[in-house]
Amino acid sequence: MTALAELVATSDAVASTRARGEKLAALSALLVRLDPGEIEIAVGFLIGRPRQGRVGVGWASAWRIETPPAATSSLVLRDIDDAITRIESTTGSGSAGARQAILAGLFARATAPETDFIRRLFVGELRQGALAGLMTDAIARAAGVPLATMRRAAMLDGDLGRTARVALTEGDAALHAIGLHVLRGVQPMLAASAPDVATALGHTGLASVEWKLDGARVQIHRNGDDVRVFTRNLNDVTARLPELAASMRALPASSFVLDGEIIGLGPAGTDDDIDGDTAEEERPQRFQDTMSSFGRSKRVATSGLQTFFFDALHLDGDDLLEAPLEVRRAALTSVAGLPVVPAIVTADAHEAATFLERAVATGHEGVMVKALDAPYDAGRRGGSWRKVKPVRTLDLVVLAAEWGHGRRRGWLSNLHLGARGADGTFVMVGKTFKGLTDVLLAWQTEALQALAIGEEGITVHVRPELVVEIALDGVQVSRRYPGGVALRFARVRRYRPDKTPAEADTIEAVQGLLA
Repeated sequence: MTALAELVATSDAVASTRARGEKLAALSALLVRLDPGEIEIAVGFLIGRPRQGRVGVGWASAWRIETPPAATSSLVLRDIDDAITRIESTTGSGSAGARQAILAGLFARATAPETDFIRRLFVGELRQGALAGLMTDAIARAAGVPLATMRRAAMLDGDLGRTARVALTEGDAALHAIGLHVLRGVQPMLAASAPDVATALGHTGLASVEWKLDGARVQIHRNGDDVRVFTRNLNDVTARLPELAASMRALPASSFVLDGEIIGLGPAGTDDDIDGDTAEEERPQRFQDTMSSFGRSKRVATSGLQTFFFDALHLDGDDLLEAPLEVRRAALTSVAGLPVVPAIVTADAHEAATFLERAVATGHEGVMVKALDAPYDAGRRGGSWRKVKPVRTLDLVVLAAEWGHGRRRGWLSNLHLGARGADGTFVMVGKTFKGLTDVLLAWQTEALQALAIGEEGITVHVRPELVVEIALDGVQVSRRYPGGVALRFARVRRYRPDKTPAEADTIEAVQGLLA
């Protein structure tokens, strides 16, 4: 049995270096030592996604327990996995206290580094640099199998832990036997970013330029009357969307795997607009509003929600993953009655830019620019798909910062950001640790310590004097912050020494982005 301390040491080693080779060496060295029954557990822990998924332990619950750390650890990987399973199954009256008791029991046996790891694992805050792509490569190295074979098997299987067990216990031949299975989720293809459509087309050449809808990505499988709906993370949400499943059974195709987006639309238009006109004529809801309907564990009422499709991975017995996008799009549009994301085929930057302007004017995020000759590179963020979104920025004031961990230990990292209130005070609207280089981390640590006015745990509160330019994808309604809004996907662009806090954006300006 593998001690938790070994995995935590590996996690720390991965977080403490920027060298990909060193990360791979640390991960593969641990993987080869695992018992077969521990492989799925360890892979889930190292990529920050336990095999049970999120189990409802929040930040406050994880940090409320202050059990003194053990001097030496007696925990093994199965102890943590078993505890997660017990927490997941603990529901109903008194469940909160019972979950706290399970956590307290773990912490009593854990050393300080292990306690920190367990807390961050539960709340999804590991940020250790062992992402799924890196882990896939480490598994291939540990198993001694070709990297291309490992990547293909991982994308088709849809469960990296399960694929790792096959690779490490059965080898190359078993990985080759893994194929696309209708009704089993496939890792979705991801997109790189481009600053504008001209740059994107420079990478792709002739492309399908498609509206980028700000909804919930779904992958829908059908085999006869059996339908499965998977989220971006391959969670099966079929039971929540019975009307969507029924509409898929009504299509004139008996077997398919489709990639698409569920989005909330306004009252304009009709349900009969199934050829792309609905997306063009109706105004999209905010992402948060779509997710508030889609994301609940109970059945979702699909009134006001519409699914639009942009890719076909399988159709009536034909696997299309290796086919170029041009062929996959033709297969997609051949299915009568299937709502398709609005798109044009072009290599002309001006035409693509006009199409982007239309998408944004209609309320959508931007466009996707996709090479017409590229296959579906499942599970990878390749260069053949490029997302182009107009960048929104705000000038905000730093109110506090949190001490980092892992490779950022010793630096003030996660920034608390405030907008200017009408009375001259500042209203917190979010946090971010993204976009910070090592040089900027070192500078802001020194600068913020000079402005410190108090500490609370890992948080250092500072005088509101530094203005920072923040790029963001938008804002959403939030009860967490007093201004009623929170930033979405915020990242630091630069500090603004040329601006005073009195020149920062107002809370009204931030709230105005909700419109």
